[in-house]
Amino acid sequence: MKLSSLVIPNYQRLVSEKAISASKLVNIRNTKNADRVLKLLRTHGFTQSDIARLISKQPHFLSRRVDTNLGPKIEFLQSLGFVGPALPKFLRFNYQILLYSLKNQIMPAISSLKSVVHTNENVIHALKRSWRFVFFNFPKTFWPNISTLRANRVPELHIERLVGLWLDSVLCNVDLFKEIIDEAKAMGFDPGSKSFILGIACISRVSKSKRERKLELLRSLGWSETELGSALTVQPMLMLCSEEKIRTIMHFLVNKVGLMPSDVAMYPNVFLLSLERNIIPRCSVLNLLMSKGLVKKNFCFLGVLTMGKARFEKKFVTLWKEDCPEVIKAYEGEIKFQGFVN
Repeated sequence: MKLSSLVIPNYQRLVSEKAISASKLVNIRNTKNADRVLKLLRTHGFTQSDIARLISKQPHFLSRRVDTNLGPKIEFLQSLGFVGPALPKFLRFNYQILLYSLKNQIMPAISSLKSVVHTNENVIHALKRSWRFVFFNFPKTFWPNISTLRANRVPELHIERLVGLWLDSVLCNVDLFKEIIDEAKAMGFDPGSKSFILGIACISRVSKSKRERKLELLRSLGWSETELGSALTVQPMLMLCSEEKIRTIMHFLVNKVGLMPSDVAMYPNVFLLSLERNIIPRCSVLNLLMSKGLVKKNFCFLGVLTMGKARFEKKFVTLWKEDCPEVIKAYEGEIKFQGFVN
């Protein structure tokens, strides 16, 4: 019997058109087992919407045994700390983990992971970022890469942080991982520093050809090799910015604001901001306040652009909104920034 042809009320309430379409791939011969699967999911906090999404993505779950398959896997995830709404929320987007063997894949992978990150809380954090580690060959990828980090004298606390936050970075090919380590050191990252692991994470997420194009772009925009190396070690996530964003922000800061490329190199965090949502509104506010003589021009401009949102608002918006009500309009984009007044 196909799920799409079932007239049992449970299924009629459960299955959306999307789920019915997916279910055509599956023949449900044991409706009692399917009912047990649905009951298991409801018991663990899955809403009708959660269940419909899960079954539409993987209709074969309805034929899995509750007592020997799905049930033990869900209980294991709960033992890690996926309790209450956290469990359906995790499985809503990471349902594939339930396809793997609990004994042969899930538990050994979690055990290896926990031996590095130590706590269930850290395991959960890593799982949310990359559940796919369960099907990797740990003896051939994970552990050799951990050994490479240790051989380069990366502190254990930093290794724990790398695995917990950027697990994918240590699951790549062993030879490729060694190349990433060498490139990070060549860029100027110190293996003993916190920025080293962020450098590894960023390098591993961008292909070599794209990294080289971005570096060449920054050189063409006026950065020296020293400035380039310094900027990358201060903010490795610069490597994750698109070429278009790098070019657009640099053009704005140099041509609209009047800064030198070397000035920008000292504050690479500015490239992590949104030009439209962050940089331009702040420039409008500063321009307005300077034009009225409320703020002197001898402040560190890029320091102000990159300071925290709450601090900026307190110092340049809230403080002056009584004396200069237009500052609210400037901050909200109603006063367009055309360049700084002399």
